Amino acid sequence: MKRYFAESELIINPDGSVFHLHLKPEHLADKVILVGDPGRVALVASHFETKEYEVESREFRTVTGVYNGKRITVTSTGIGCDNIDIVLNEMDALANIDFSTRTEKDVLRQLEIVRIGTCGGLQPYTPEGTFICSVKSVGFDGLLNFYEGRNAVCDLQMERALLNHLGWTGNICATAPYVIDADEELVNRIAGDDMVRGVTVACGGFFGPQGRQLRVPLADPRQNEKIESFEYHGMKITNFEMESSALAGLARLMGHKATTCCMVIANRLAKKSDTNYKKHIDDLVKLVLERI
Repeated sequence: MKRYFAESELIINPDGSVFHLHLKPEHLADKVILVGDPGRVALVASHFETKEYEVESREFRTVTGVYNGKRITVTSTGIGCDNIDIVLNEMDALANIDFSTRTEKDVLRQLEIVRIGTCGGLQPYTPEGTFICSVKSVGFDGLLNFYEGRNAVCDLQMERALLNHLGWTGNICATAPYVIDADEELVNRIAGDDMVRGVTVACGGFFGPQGRQLRVPLADPRQNEKIESFEYHGMKITNFEMESSALAGLARLMGHKATTCCMVIANRLAKKSDTNYKKHIDDLVKLVLERI
């Protein structure tokens, strides 16, 4: 018997579009680019030869069009793993649920999803301007823990090694990190030979969760020092951002292919930042468009 999704679980607008994104199934391409900033949607779409659909609702702005013969959807998610939860679930519903019957389709429609964003570098070899493609993502957000099958798709040994290294037990009330692999084929295609293949920490905030202290002291003042020094099977954590773990994790559970590509705009180790990064982000956009 086919699974049925009640109105309270899958909310469909009166016009037949999905609740938050305001997209109908026919508006979604198989190749998807996600960006945080709604303004960056226009940057990506400026390279399209043709545009077939545009819609905007809250922080979710979408353009579907064609680039070099490839049909691509670009959508803004806003900031954070909570928004990735909305976008990935609604895109998966658009692809794999029949909106007329509210039942799961017989054949999986697999999406290819690449997030383009900015990040903070954590190693000497990730200075400002570096392009990093996330091979693994470490979730400090806890989102994937709410889904069945989380342990089956995560690297449990690396999780345990990182948790022991951080010493987040006892008086530190932090969410246990989860570690998820991006899709290997997609990483190889997108990263090519000119991006750093990194391990990315996705944080639940921009300040305290990323070790930034303003007026409120940190629970673990040595957090970033520990993260920078962590090494597992020759891998080090290369960068901080705020979405990659939820993207990679949900995509894995849903049967889609996903990875995250970020440009470093601040090196936390060197304590330097580049506030003029926007003029360089288009280079990363063009690389992803060519390779997706």
